[in-house]
Amino acid sequence: MTSADADPNQRRQLTISERDLDVLATELAEWLAGKVEADDRPKVGSITRPQAGGMSSTTLLFDAEWTENGRPAGGSFVARLAPEDSSFPVFETYDLETQFAVMAGVAEATDAPLPPLCWLESDASVLGSPFLVMRRVDGRVPEDNPPYVFLGWLFDSSKEDRYAMTRNTVEVIAKIHAIENPAERFPMLACEGSPLRKHFQDQKDWYDWALAKDGFRIPLLERTFEWLEQNWPADTGADVLSWGDARPGNIIFDGYTPAAVLDWEMAALGPRELDVAWPILIHRFFQDIATRFDQPGLPDFLRRSDVEKLYEEFTGHAPRDMDWYLTYAALRHGIVMARVKRRMIHFGEDTDTPDRDDYVMHRLLLEALLDGTYDWD
Repeated sequence: MTSADADPNQRRQLTISERDLDVLATELAEWLAGKVEADDRPKVGSITRPQAGGMSSTTLLFDAEWTENGRPAGGSFVARLAPEDSSFPVFETYDLETQFAVMAGVAEATDAPLPPLCWLESDASVLGSPFLVMRRVDGRVPEDNPPYVFLGWLFDSSKEDRYAMTRNTVEVIAKIHAIENPAERFPMLACEGSPLRKHFQDQKDWYDWALAKDGFRIPLLERTFEWLEQNWPADTGADVLSWGDARPGNIIFDGYTPAAVLDWEMAALGPRELDVAWPILIHRFFQDIATRFDQPGLPDFLRRSDVEKLYEEFTGHAPRDMDWYLTYAALRHGIVMARVKRRMIHFGEDTDTPDRDDYVMHRLLLEALLDGTYDWD
């Protein structure tokens, strides 16, 4: 998530939270004392706030130890905190209770790897905002900052290993989509009428809140809303649980095998193609940045044809109307990037531009999708 003229090989310093880590460690230790059967007050240490995390919430990594009946207990944990009001949040609301329930439901219904859930805390007074705590899962994640298409372990991997990661990512998506009766299992996501219509309206509402209502209208995004409406799919098929942010950047890998599936803040009910299109689009966003800087990137990774073929292999369902869903994915990501642009300007990490369409970093990609001229493979 870099500006168009920034060096993509450099990590961008992004404002996440202003909370003091030592204070947070003390507060966590006090809170844990009421959650575990400890002989004495738990000790919290090695607390860090990883810069590689996303901006929709604050992530804390910490170790905790205590004894129970004289026996050592504890381990390594991850706390995900809802964004503070002062953080210029990406999303209008951040529903940790729903995230926790969805993760628990997926873990119960599939063998997709989920990090072990520990606690959900809705009382904002404990750490300044609600949070959930999970056991930490060791492994590695393809980084967004700087993007994995420039450097890192995935960039240095073989084509065969990258294809294995593509295959394993699609298999995880297929497992999530195989959950039966998703509206009954996840009633908090259910709605009257078409889930895709609700999903689409939610994006409109998000765009209005994040940008338009403050006077930051993006003509390209508004044109895309109109195109999507005019080209609405005739048959959206059966609805599934949509992971929402389905991509390798939200998976912890052991080698090239998924060890934990993360980030369920965008979970919803909807057509399969929502999740099939998303990782393709997000990778091409990064790949196009690489080619713009005359770098090779990773053209063999998450190819559209590979993802569609693998998804049909795993599920028996051939993705359809993918041009529409890829354009919709580009719209959704465009809202994210435009809001992030505003956020970075707010914190002095970026500068404004007179052309509001430049708030969409993948502007050329989205324009080509609307024109029907984008070359996928």
